Amino acid sequence: MVKHHQHKILDCTIRDGGLVNDWDFSVEFVQDMYRGLSAAGVEYMEIGYKNSEKLLKGGASGPWRFLNEAFLRDVITKKTDTKLSALVDIGRVDEKDILPREDSLLDLIRVACYIKDVDKGLELVQKFNDMGYETSLNIMALSHVMENELIEAFEEINKSPVDVVYIVDSYGSMAPKDIDYLVTKFQRLLPEKELGLHMHNNMQLAFANTITGAASGVTFLDSSVYGMGRAAGNCTTELLLSHLKGARYDIRPVLEIIEKHMITMREKWDWGYLIPYMIVGALDEHPRTAMALLNSAERNNFVDFYDRLTSVETVPASHKG
Repeated sequence: MVKHHQHKILDCTIRDGGLVNDWDFSVEFVQDMYRGLSAAGVEYMEIGYKNSEKLLKGGASGPWRFLNEAFLRDVITKKTDTKLSALVDIGRVDEKDILPREDSLLDLIRVACYIKDVDKGLELVQKFNDMGYETSLNIMALSHVMENELIEAFEEINKSPVDVVYIVDSYGSMAPKDIDYLVTKFQRLLPEKELGLHMHNNMQLAFANTITGAASGVTFLDSSVYGMGRAAGNCTTELLLSHLKGARYDIRPVLEIIEKHMITMREKWDWGYLIPYMIVGALDEHPRTAMALLNSAERNNFVDFYDRLTSVETVPASHKG
């Protein structure tokens, strides 16, 4: 029996979009984003990463990469009904940097890991759960995970207090039929857990994949305003709001954010549907090669890029068919 929960939109513009511009967002932009998403009825805003500066050579990253609670209090002076979340990567977070939830502005801490590190991810989940947070486990690169690895991981996840388990299309290579298949499997093998979707738009399917999952009862739906996220970006918040419209959601405040801030950002930084990202998505490859191409003088040499990725001798050994 599929549990039909009310959907919850989690906007991750500041966190995933930060991967596009090294988190170079002004305080004013983040405040406007929080106000706008609150007015739009979006349930969660991911305000950045809670990784540790000590464990990551951050370079010139903006403050949203290593969220500091004192800084956060200066930014978000008044909480609305829109909850705040942060993402941590295993091995990059120092749990001593995390306050108990009652002392924090954050409500949800999401833990991202690859399948081989699910045990480490669940250890962090347990710690954050003990501190009073809502938690999620985001298993990355699912398109490269073997069936038996997944089933083994699910046994551990079922014993964990984790609230939400995410289906993550890291390479933007999935289509709605893949989402149907995975959602059905996750629902069957994780009957007590809420599910989430985090989709990438390499093949123009992030929105289609997200509403496919939503129609099957997935609760947490990730999106970003104007699609701003690493490489091809995410399902767009404005499309999701218009699709799920009803008394709860209002698209107008999000259009205000785009008009006021994001047209100029789009001129400065590249994200979204671009041909090199389409190519790596179609080949189910990590976007790093496409990102490198787009940062080079050869950025429009699509055919050469495609030939390099598809010629036999250059296919990395790690690539599972």
